[in-house]
Amino acid sequence: MNGAVSFNGNNRRPDRLMQERNGWDDGMTAFVKASVLVAGLFGLASPALAQTVPAKSVPIDRNILHVQVILDHLGFGPGVLDGRGGQSLVAALKGFQEAKGLPITGKPDARTLQALYPYRAARPTVTIALTPQMLAGPFVTPLPKDPAKQAELQTIGYRSVMEKLGEMFHTTPAVIMALNSPTTMLTPGTKVVFPNALPTSRAYDAKFRPDWTATLNMLNVDAKQPQADHVVVDKSDGVLRVLDANDKLIAQFSATMGSSHDPLSLGTWTIKGSDYNPKFHFNPALFWDAKKGQQKEMLPPGPNGPVGVVWMDLSKEHYGIHGTPNPETIGRAESHGCIRLTNWDAARLSMMIKPGTKAVFQA
Repeated sequence: MNGAVSFNGNNRRPDRLMQERNGWDDGMTAFVKASVLVAGLFGLASPALAQTVPAKSVPIDRNILHVQVILDHLGFGPGVLDGRGGQSLVAALKGFQEAKGLPITGKPDARTLQALYPYRAARPTVTIALTPQMLAGPFVTPLPKDPAKQAELQTIGYRSVMEKLGEMFHTTPAVIMALNSPTTMLTPGTKVVFPNALPTSRAYDAKFRPDWTATLNMLNVDAKQPQADHVVVDKSDGVLRVLDANDKLIAQFSATMGSSHDPLSLGTWTIKGSDYNPKFHFNPALFWDAKKGQQKEMLPPGPNGPVGVVWMDLSKEHYGIHGTPNPETIGRAESHGCIRLTNWDAARLSMMIKPGTKAVFQA
């Protein structure tokens, strides 16, 4: 990266450690009463710019962020870690409550907080000194939308260092900006506050390709994952559920699944295998919204590609479970019939399944 890039945001101090559960309970009252807030993308700067585009302030409740961080560590993905309530957090709480045998309310009620309390050592934020590797590209700015133009690229990479840092810590650039001073410079050695998405282990399977190990490491995906017997994609609540052989829920992720043009294909399928950091075969005949005159293209790999960092192939032709270049849209947008997860959740799921894992799609 040439020169130092700063980012704008509210001047916030790192969160104060919550020492007592009473403080947590009081802080969560706001979430119980809050209406759903939708996360959004804000103006970003590319590594080539000397200044960034100002971003709108993002309200962050550190107690809600703490709950999100704990759920994320436990495998009940709350979507982006943004310190705000919303449908993804409600779904994650319901999954955690089911797994723990609690009343399923979708709220951080007293019994749920009691069950979360033993995991409070996973603090809501971490302060990390930036490294050259964290700031490294390649970055693609501007990122073309036309598949023919994308096919000419070496990689469909991140558009900016801030977008990369957002994915690394399971959040958005706007949240990172809100957690830090507007004078913070993106240079090696600078200490920056992030949501705590750090894994407990990076001892990845030695059989993985080096590039895939690097992706898992970059996305802060924990090397220790439970093993799935089968997965269930439920259209009614917008989640992908991971279950063991006793039908016990062991993980859950918010998902985007189908649309009115390409509805979810109900039935029982099998996962044939995973393609890590995949290329993407763009075939306009398979996309109802393809533009007239578009041709078949082979798109290069990259986190901002149509299927993100991993494709889990299904026994139904042309369908799969995969990542996304737009994590903030999960559960709020539509897909072309496939199951779409955040890149970090898709990578995590790929470590839980194996060829032959059953996948049930239900309404």
